[in-house]
Amino acid sequence: MRTPTISIRTTQVMRYVTPLREGGSLPAIVECEDGFLYVLKFRGAGQGPKALVAELVGGELARAAGLKVPEIIFAELDPKYGKSEPDQEIQDLLKASEGLNLGLHFLSGSIMYDPVSFRVDSLLASKIIWLDAFLMNVDRTVRNTNMLVWKNELWLIDHGASLYFHHSWGNWEEQSVKPFVQVKDHVLLTFADSMDEADAFMRAKIHKGMIDEIVSLIPDGWLSEGEDKSVYARFLENRLGKADIFVTEINHARKAHF
Repeated sequence: MRTPTISIRTTQVMRYVTPLREGGSLPAIVECEDGFLYVLKFRGAGQGPKALVAELVGGELARAAGLKVPEIIFAELDPKYGKSEPDQEIQDLLKASEGLNLGLHFLSGSIMYDPVSFRVDSLLASKIIWLDAFLMNVDRTVRNTNMLVWKNELWLIDHGASLYFHHSWGNWEEQSVKPFVQVKDHVLLTFADSMDEADAFMRAKIHKGMIDEIVSLIPDGWLSEGEDKSVYARFLENRLGKADIFVTEINHARKAHF
């Protein structure tokens, strides 16, 4: 049996600190029993558990490829935390999110990535674009970069808009070989002129065994009745085998812009 190389800690939410209202699903900063602060993504938010699945799979694949991602944890939420919350919307969200949620370690002092003030290395930009095309992540644009600069390094956050095939399971095979035309709006497209090197690197880092292990981390409670987590692995393995399709689309998008 293959020895697991990835594990996700589980901790208990102890204190709701503050909402992050810039997020469409009302994420919040919380303190957990381990004494650390986390950005908590709620299973009861409008996007539901599928956003947490995408966050978990996308974040851990990024980490496996050597990209910087805050530690991802599972966070247990007791419904009692909603009783004293004066904001009815937040109270309802907490009540709907009883049980296992997902948190990312809060990077205190970090700032949102600005492409004007922080130049990204060509190879790093190319790796990130490759990953986002692989995951079909539609939410890494100039309007919403979903990257932080912390200690002068670039960190990836919020992969919840990835893997959007899982909103319509019936056509996952067709979706797995699509080129991802939305890459034309990627915030790092300007810098990504090392695609050949990035492609070789990412294909070496991301492989079937790694995909299977990461998908196995998905909690069963985040799946709806009749959904099978193995479909995520099959989707990603199909997509990896057809990586030429989305890499070609990235190169076409760069030529069209520059």
